[in-house]
Amino acid sequence: MKAPTIHPRRPRNATGVQEPTLEIDLAAVAANTRRFVRQAHGEVMAVVKADGFGHGLHAVARTALAGGATWLGATSIAEALAVRGTGVEAPVLSWLNPVEADVTTACRHRIDLAVPSGRHLAAVVEAAARAGYRARVHLQLDTGMARDGAAPEEWPDLVRTARRAESAGHITVVGVMGHLARAAEPGHPANTTGLRAMLRGVETAGQAGLRPSTRHLAATAATLTDPDTHLDLVRIGAGLVGIDPSGSTRLRSALRLTAPVVQVRRVPAETGVGYGHTHVTDRATNLALLPIGYADGLRRDTSEGARVLVAGRRCPVAGVISMDQVVVDLGDDPVEPGTEAVVFGPGDDGEPTVDDWAHWAGTIPHEIVTGIGHRIRRSIR
Repeated sequence: MKAPTIHPRRPRNATGVQEPTLEIDLAAVAANTRRFVRQAHGEVMAVVKADGFGHGLHAVARTALAGGATWLGATSIAEALAVRGTGVEAPVLSWLNPVEADVTTACRHRIDLAVPSGRHLAAVVEAAARAGYRARVHLQLDTGMARDGAAPEEWPDLVRTARRAESAGHITVVGVMGHLARAAEPGHPANTTGLRAMLRGVETAGQAGLRPSTRHLAATAATLTDPDTHLDLVRIGAGLVGIDPSGSTRLRSALRLTAPVVQVRRVPAETGVGYGHTHVTDRATNLALLPIGYADGLRRDTSEGARVLVAGRRCPVAGVISMDQVVVDLGDDPVEPGTEAVVFGPGDDGEPTVDDWAHWAGTIPHEIVTGIGHRIRRSIR
């Protein structure tokens, strides 16, 4: 391993005051996007929901489009409007909305809408007809998750109704979409079942007279591990920011979270640390205090086992992570207040990674990156 890069004192804002900072590496987003563009058999949709997976919606959207993505995806119409507000002209899809959603505004801003049921379709058709728009829709089929999308037994009715609405000039069926429940487990039979359900659904739509140009099923994991699922378009969200749910590929992490040491104290053995004294020192040691806690997205249930990098060394968290504070055990090597602690990063210099924090919390990296609080300063580079 190369020697670690140590930043003992690094100002974080215009006034020179150090503060917890989330550094967002857009070069990593660009590199990951280009990788998926090369690997996909069809087009790439950059999914920028949840503020671009916590990396900044506008920055991730622009970077992904520059890297070769041709579509953008969001959850709600409100998110899609924020995407469109970046000034991009690429197609934007919103796929999770209540029946009473503002279809008129979506149409006005050229936002495609997923339609998962007959009630949703009726609402879209009514709003489009009333406002004089022709809504662009993607019929959404449940391909095995029992979550979003029309159930297989409802699908024939949905596509026939959609065909009538298309003939009447109220909608254009642009796509058919589904989602795989177990794509993070390459080779799992549920993925084959899901693909077959998707292809049957497309065939049924064709028999009803629909000719959707864009079939999409695969997200990040399936794009990396199962080329048969690529169809016309793949949807990449977590992969843009360096997360591979399948664990099959090393992508470039785009985040680095740091915090300054604000206080260091020497304590004797048998010193209780933090609320409840859940940690008691087993020797004389040096404790460092960081101004960051669970209100900033550090999971309280990672208190046991978590580490941060201080002066090139991985140091354990001591005691319970508080709302605003973390105590770190430095051992016999104290540091000066103002020294930078790396909470997580790409791992190139030995610092913990997002995957490490997810492991310590018993969760997935997606939850870690989308959970960083808004009071943490963002620095985009």
